[in-house]
Amino acid sequence: MKAVVMAGGEGTRLRPMTANQPKPLLPVANRPIMEHVLRLLKRHGVTETVVTLQFLAALVRTYFGDGDELGMSLEYATEAVPLGTAGSVKNAADRLRDDRFLVISGDALTDIDLSDMIRFHRENSALVTIGLKRVPNPLEFGIIIVDDEGRVQRFLEKPTWGQVFSDTVNTGIYVMEPEVLDEVAPDEPVDWSSDVFPALLDRGAAIYGYVADGYWEDVGTHDSYLKAQADALSGKVDLDIGGFELSPGVWVADSASVDPEAVLKGPLLIGDYAKVEAGAELREYTVLGNNAVVREGAVLHRAVVHDNVYLGPGAHLRGCVIGKSTDIMAGARIEENAVIGDECVIEAEAYVSSGVKVYPFKTIEAGAVVNTSVIWESRGQRNLFGPRGVSGLVNVEITAELCVRLASAYATTLKKGEYVVTSRDCSLAARALKRAVIGALTAGAINVLDLEAAPLPVARFHAARESAAGGIALRTTPGDPQSVDIVIMDGRGADLPPAAQRKLERVVSRQEYRRAFPGEIASLTYPARTVEDYTNELLGHVYVDDVRDMKVVVDCAGGTSSLVLPKLLGRIGVEVLTVNARLDDVSPTETLAERRRDLQRLSELVSSSRAAFGVRFDPVGERIALVDEMGHLISEERALLVVLDLVAAERRGGQVALPVTTTRVAEQVCRFHGVEVQWTSTSLDALTSAAAGPDMIFAADGRGGFVVPEFSPAIDGLAAFMRMLGLVARTRLSLSQIDARIPEVKMLKRTVPTPWAAKGAVMRSVIETAEAEQDGGRIDTTDGVRLAHQDGSWVLVLPAAAEPVTDLWAEANDMDSAQALLERWARIVEQAAS
Repeated sequence: MKAVVMAGGEGTRLRPMTANQPKPLLPVANRPIMEHVLRLLKRHGVTETVVTLQFLAALVRTYFGDGDELGMSLEYATEAVPLGTAGSVKNAADRLRDDRFLVISGDALTDIDLSDMIRFHRENSALVTIGLKRVPNPLEFGIIIVDDEGRVQRFLEKPTWGQVFSDTVNTGIYVMEPEVLDEVAPDEPVDWSSDVFPALLDRGAAIYGYVADGYWEDVGTHDSYLKAQADALSGKVDLDIGGFELSPGVWVADSASVDPEAVLKGPLLIGDYAKVEAGAELREYTVLGNNAVVREGAVLHRAVVHDNVYLGPGAHLRGCVIGKSTDIMAGARIEENAVIGDECVIEAEAYVSSGVKVYPFKTIEAGAVVNTSVIWESRGQRNLFGPRGVSGLVNVEITAELCVRLASAYATTLKKGEYVVTSRDCSLAARALKRAVIGALTAGAINVLDLEAAPLPVARFHAARESAAGGIALRTTPGDPQSVDIVIMDGRGADLPPAAQRKLERVVSRQEYRRAFPGEIASLTYPARTVEDYTNELLGHVYVDDVRDMKVVVDCAGGTSSLVLPKLLGRIGVEVLTVNARLDDVSPTETLAERRRDLQRLSELVSSSRAAFGVRFDPVGERIALVDEMGHLISEERALLVVLDLVAAERRGGQVALPVTTTRVAEQVCRFHGVEVQWTSTSLDALTSAAAGPDMIFAADGRGGFVVPEFSPAIDGLAAFMRMLGLVARTRLSLSQIDARIPEVKMLKRTVPTPWAAKGAVMRSVIETAEAEQDGGRIDTTDGVRLAHQDGSWVLVLPAAAEPVTDLWAEANDMDSAQALLERWARIVEQAAS
């Protein structure tokens, strides 16, 4: 006996879940509805099946193929235009003429006893037997009234309550004799219940109704879809749920990874290769799709999550559906009956209200509150570039596909045949993603000079050489081993300026990538002597002849600076004790605890070895931490002042570039040595541009990043270290003595949570208050709003670029005054944000 599975439905009421996939492919308990139907047919001995298709037919054919994986034989009959329930079966009539056949919907969940229904049909010598089911609300279905023997008396399609005379409804499951097909006109839209069956009934044909006892749910609405998931988990429908029962009602696939510290409250299902971290909580009636990731602190309750979904730390999902390949970032909330389509991005702390539908390929920006459905608009695609370049979670936000698109866009902004430098840190993720970058660049007619693993300052140095138009470096995000930064450089070796970033973003968003002809595919080369060229150039600009017999301790942090330091230090004769001088691809970045541990060890080595000072590089050799000769760690703020004092004391003139967040003690140091300060915004591009100006002798960002302007305008930890060697060797003071003579800093910082939507109102309120209370002071808007008072105290209010917060700095003559100033302006920000 053959079966016909009707799988041509569009499922418009289920959009956006069915916006780009047919309804029969919607997963229930991590398997398409139609797969459950096919497994039911096989369970009852029906293995030869014809599948009728119309909407997105190719997706169904591709998924199921010839049915061999299910142990079945599948054929397909595709309609050019919708032909109705009867017309679609008529379209497959040439394969159904031999014997009676069974018709079943491919988008309804059921475990009805098909064998018993076939027996009922045969014993009654019926022409058609219709599967019936008693339901509490029959309004959405066709009602069929039968007599005591089961013979159909009346049909009523989708009645009103005033027309409801029975609770037995048509399930769309039929057993038919082949001659029924003669009653269906070919190539015309024809329906069984409204056209064929009433006509047969009028002629007295033997049409029977089989009232089934099993489970049946027409998955036609979002509510019924969630109900079907819950019924599957509760065992109300007999389905094959993959995996093993970890505890009563908690089903986990064999290949899934669930931390023992995760909280699981069944019934629930966790799919193949899914990962649930410690601290995550999965509550009742949750279905987690295959390859899904749930980070710590995330909470899911009655949530249906499709395949390849990422749920960030602290995400909260309740009674919602998340489409496949969607990313829900940290702290985002999705409420009851909301549906997120496929391949969407819900950014950090976004809030999607109850009942909202977000259609596929949309982005909800960070902190947004969405109360209406997002259908056509893109909803504020976020900027690609952040403070560290293009950053994100590996294989979630930063994928090989994104790297290809980004590198293709970068190639499009350059002339064909130009050269670009590429490099990476020692991490496996950066290595893999750099290969995608290189492939896209060479395919875009851009020659690549690959430095392989190299410190970021070395990559910047080579990107600034005349032969290169720029560079791309990949590194692990500082402090976050699961994320990566893509740093794109211009011809100066500096990060792309904002205008160039916007141009590149436009190319990415429009996908207007330049095509290179086969003869234009560019080359990949590995330049020789890259480290030697860097060290020769650096030693030619930094005076270190006085450093022989000097002793220092250096911590390379398992990063790429260990590839360069031996050649640098071997040339100048300094005595060095080196630790962590290896490439650590297992831990390519450092946690706060690891950093503190290593700095403590560095401090002990400096004091015990009687070294002049100690330095610890970050894993890419860009920033440094300093330890004085006593083994005391110098804070980042004090390190800026100490190095500034060393430079200014030796040069006795010129300019230094510092961000507006720097303590004004720096002005006192500069004034003492006859040096001027040029204040810049907090962006790295602004600091780099200022450092490239005339008469510049020093620049720093206050976070361990130092610039040696005579060598390069970019932050360079290696160059800063070499300059420090010469400065310390030539001064008569130790670092602790220099630190002691610099006035104490009385500056405080505070962060105030600020919704993204409120940031504009906050800054308007801040500047209005500052103007009203200026009272002889001065307002500076170099970056944010800075109000400087006549007594030397000041406060800076600056909205964060990448987080829903506002940062405040306050400095005064004493800590109590600074604290009072900070609290006062924090209240102003909080009131404006509420």
